[in-house]
Amino acid sequence: MLKVETPKDLLALVGKTLGPSSWITVDQPMIDTFADATGDHQWIHVDVERAKREMPGGKTIAHGYLTLSLVPRLAATLLQVTKRSRGLNYGSNKVRFTNAVPAGARVRLRQRIVNAEEVAGNGVRLTSEMTVEIDGQERPALVAEILSISYA
Repeated sequence: MLKVETPKDLLALVGKTLGPSSWITVDQPMIDTFADATGDHQWIHVDVERAKREMPGGKTIAHGYLTLSLVPRLAATLLQVTKRSRGLNYGSNKVRFTNAVPAGARVRLRQRIVNAEEVAGNGVRLTSEMTVEIDGQERPALVAEILSISYA
């Protein structure tokens, strides 16, 4: 993990790549919980028996938005601002789901800092390219340009 003291220290990190994070397993209970939270119970995510018969690889797959929702959890293990009052997710410029995450697969995150700029209120807005990798697969599950703000 890279630790910096203040949000302004983030300005010096443009171009830096962080990670990878530790692996996290995306198992069927995690997928089912996400389906319940979002109401997306499409069979490709939750019907294990049908997936065995009809899905390539014979497994259910994680929702794309489940994969995206793991980014903050994994990013928190890559970079820490020790003297900040608060942090906000500011949004996404671009999100692409480039590969399916089968149930039971392990994923991890790489973060490339694309831009950092000061914002009102003694904050720094960070733009990062986030890449979620799948263990054993060449193509990542997700590539997204994500924005966050850290305040002193």
